[in-house]
Formats: sequence, structure tokens, C-alpha cells
Amino acid sequence: MDNQRLFSWGLFGLMVFICWNTWQADYGPRPAPPAQTTEVSGTASTIADQLPTIDAPSTPTASSDVPVLTAPSSTDPSRLIRVSTDVLDVQIDLDGGNIVGAVLKRYPVAKNRPDDLVTLLSRDGNPYGVVQTGLLFAGSNEQSPSHLASYESAAREYTLTDGNDFVDVALTWARDDGVSARKVYRFFRDSYQIDVSFDVRNATDTPINAGPYGRIVRGATIPERSMFNVQSYSFTGPVMSDGSTYDKYDIDDLQEGETAKFSTTGGWIAAIQYHFAIALVPPPDADWNYTVAADADTFSVSALASKARTTIAPGGSAQLPLTLFIGPKLQKQLGAISPKLPLTVDYGILTLLSAPLFDVLQWVHNAVGNWGWAIILVTVLIKLVFYPLTAASGRSMARMRELAPRLKNLQDRYKDDRQELSRQMMEMYKREKINPAAGCLPLLIQMPFFLAFYWVLLESVEMRQAPFMLWIEDLSSRDPFFVLPLLMGAAMFIQQRLNPAPPDPVQAKVMSVLPVVFTVFFAFFPAGLVLYWFTNTLLTIAQQWRINTVVAREQAARS
Repeated sequence: MDNQRLFSWGLFGLMVFICWNTWQADYGPRPAPPAQTTEVSGTASTIADQLPTIDAPSTPTASSDVPVLTAPSSTDPSRLIRVSTDVLDVQIDLDGGNIVGAVLKRYPVAKNRPDDLVTLLSRDGNPYGVVQTGLLFAGSNEQSPSHLASYESAAREYTLTDGNDFVDVALTWARDDGVSARKVYRFFRDSYQIDVSFDVRNATDTPINAGPYGRIVRGATIPERSMFNVQSYSFTGPVMSDGSTYDKYDIDDLQEGETAKFSTTGGWIAAIQYHFAIALVPPPDADWNYTVAADADTFSVSALASKARTTIAPGGSAQLPLTLFIGPKLQKQLGAISPKLPLTVDYGILTLLSAPLFDVLQWVHNAVGNWGWAIILVTVLIKLVFYPLTAASGRSMARMRELAPRLKNLQDRYKDDRQELSRQMMEMYKREKINPAAGCLPLLIQMPFFLAFYWVLLESVEMRQAPFMLWIEDLSSRDPFFVLPLLMGAAMFIQQRLNPAPPDPVQAKVMSVLPVVFTVFFAFFPAGLVLYWFTNTLLTIAQQWRINTVVAREQAARS
């Protein structure tokens, strides 16, 4: 098959693959629940049945064993606690002890609006979002430190001061019979991890059984898909892991009444969106039941205490912990909490390639301090790794270029006999030791890296609003002036001129418009991705020019 035809079909296949991948993200089936999927039963079901409900707008509804856990829609401002760290501004409601507000101090919504910060949780905002945690005692639902209990605190303002690595916010609760609990939130410096601990004391003469639970309730608004908005192609919704597998749950399916559940040890749940995540991670050795539910306006991901409650003997005490993460999907911080939590950075089916590619980019960035230069240097590294393979391909293309006049003569001679033409061409390729399909090999090599780069640039918050140089102020967004796509299109045109021209006039016309098609196609891609493709094209031009020169010199020597 003609080399140029293969090249054309390869580029077409690349575009089809991207479109297919996007269609799958939008309309494809939701993955099946993990193998451990079971109905919530036993003690866990009892805990679920005990959880109190409360009327509130936009509350998730589900089957009877998936309780509604929505905080009140209004609150007394005097009952709010504000916690300020170097990275977070958090609000905690003493009526329930829940986190009802979370603002990320280092992440503006847009680079040109530095004071408009990303808000991940807000009881009054859009989208709605709260994180609820609580503790239930067997047989005493109304007298437990649940997410509806009334807590007290020694202060209304907590600040992480210079010289301290963390700040604790202690909420206290007590019953008249001598049972008391301290719900302690610990916030860390330069971290979005929040440790939650229930310290329970039993001063009665009877044992009590305690079970913790937590839930994330989020607005279910999904960004409308648009080629002008790359973030709309990032998954938004609930995700869960059993510690090894990772599953996303389509909100549309959940809103139709589906409820997902499973029980496992070492799992976690999260609500993710473009670049950000809210996660709840139980202790890795505890067996918990997990559920996901949704209504028309919100979805809820929850972890309910399961199987075994903690028994607290008379006069005894117990500490029941869990971990929250509320912030940008920084992979190093996520991995420190749970090994599989970095999967919330949703690279899709190319995770096996994208994850190590990001690690290499991160390593190079640490050395050069600029993500744009890191992309360029990693592109050079990739080119060097595959140089022997692409060099052999380039040499075949250079030989094809030298044979172009002879191929044209064959076409003129056998224009009425396609079968004989093909036979004569294959004999010529064999005689000259040329692989006509070799020219497509570089494209096939680049395709997975191109797609991996696409998802790395789309999903990695580390590159969010990262500047390169001159007019490129955000590598994760499109070039505002379309300069890079135009330069890339020009480079593709030059690259075509170095390759053998297709003898078929129709193919020649198709190839001539491909740089224009790809310029338009790439105009709305992240600037970092265009920078990768432009750099790769320039390196390919330099490589092919050198190979053409060497082959021409060898041909002249033989003549």
C-alpha cells in the first residue's frame, strides 16, 4: 500500500480515536461495580437504617437502606467556625459539625481574576456541596454525635500560624449520662489533607457500640460539552475504589434511580471535577460499605460503618479516625493518603502511559522550573528514545522520494492495469529494499504519546494556568491568539515537502489540505499539547532533512 495513503489514514484514525474517546466519556456505559459488590447487610445495614434524615432542598433520594444525609439549608452565622490555613479557607457548622464551606486560596477560577477563588464546598453556593461525618451509637440514634448533633467549640476562628505544621479544631459533644465525644479536625500546612478523629469516652456502667460514617453531597451540574471548553471533557461526578479497581458513576444513570453499593477493605470514595477532588478515605484496615445515590440536582457518595462496630467498655475510650481530602488533584499528596487515590486524576484508558509520562514531566520540571520547557525537553527525550526506529522509517521515505519519478513512469505505463501496476511497484520496492509502509511508522509511534500528552495536560492540575513564555500564559488552555497552531500548521506543510509526493492527484490534494485541517483541529487544544506536536514536527523536519541529504549524497555517489 502506498506510504502516503497509510499516512492519511493514520491521521484520520487519530481524529476518529479522539472523537470516539470523547463519545465514550459522554455516552459510553458506566463500568460495572467492583467484584466485591454486595448488598449492604448485617450491622452496616442497621447503621444505615439508623441514620437520621432531614428535610432540605435538593436532597438525594434512594432506596430505604441509603439514608438521606443533608444538612439544614440555613444556619446561624454565630454557629460557624472559620479555619484559615496557608492553602484553605474552611467553614465548619457547629450544628452538625460538618464542613459546609471550602475555598482554595491558591487557585483562582481564572488567571485574570486572582481574587475569584475556586470554591469546592458551599451550602449556599452553586454547586451545592457539604461533607458530613458523624458517629452513631447502637440503639441511641438521637443521642449520638451524628451529623445533626449540636457541638461546641472553644473558639470561632482558627488560624494556622507561622512556625506550626498543623492546627486542630476540636468540637465537643456530651450526653447527660456520661458519654462524651470530641470531633477533632486537623489541618496541615501546605496540604489539602484533613484528618478527622472521634475521641469517645464512656463514663457509664454499660458498654456502648460506636460506628462512624461520612458522606459527600455535591451538586450534580455537568459542564456542557464544547470544543471551546476543554475542561468540559473531564469527568465530573462520583468515583469509588475498592483499593485496586477504580470506577466512575454516570450521574444520569444515578438520577434514573440506580444506586451503586459495595463493601471492601482499603477503599475510598470521592467527588471529582476538572482538576479538583473531594475524597473520604476510611482507615485502610477497616471494612466499610459504600453507596452512591443521586436525585435531579445532587449526587451523594457515602461511606457507612460496616460489619463490626467498635465496642467501648464502661470507663473506657476509643479513637475512630478517617481522612478527608478537599483540594486540587495533586498526585503526590493524593498518593500519600492512599496508593490508588491518584486515580482521581482521570487519564482514562491511557493511564498506564500517561502516569509515567507525567512523572517524567514532573522530574524535568523540577530541574528547569517551567512546564513549557519541560514539555519541549520530554518531547526531545521521546524523539531520542525512538530515533533508531524513526530514522529507519525516514530513510525509507527518503528512498521513496528518490523513486518518485520512476513510480510516476510505472503509473503512466500501467494506468489501465491496476493489478500489473501493483505488481511492478512491489517488485521495485523489493529490488530497492524499501518498505512502503515504513513512512507511517512514526505516526503510529506518536499517536499514543499524543493522546497521553492530551490527558496529562487536560487532567494534571500541576499544569493548570502554568505559563510558558511570551503570550502563552496558560498551557492547559488554548493559545489565545492561535499563534502556536498556525506555526504547527506551517511546520506540517514543510514536513510534507520533505516527504515523497503521492503520485495519485487525489491523494496529493488530500495531503495538501491536512496541515490546514490540523491547524483548525488543534486551534482549540491546550497550548501545551500544540507545543508538544509543534516541537515534535520541528524535530521530525530536522531529522528528515538530514536523512534526505545523506540519501541524496549516497545516490549521487552510486551514479
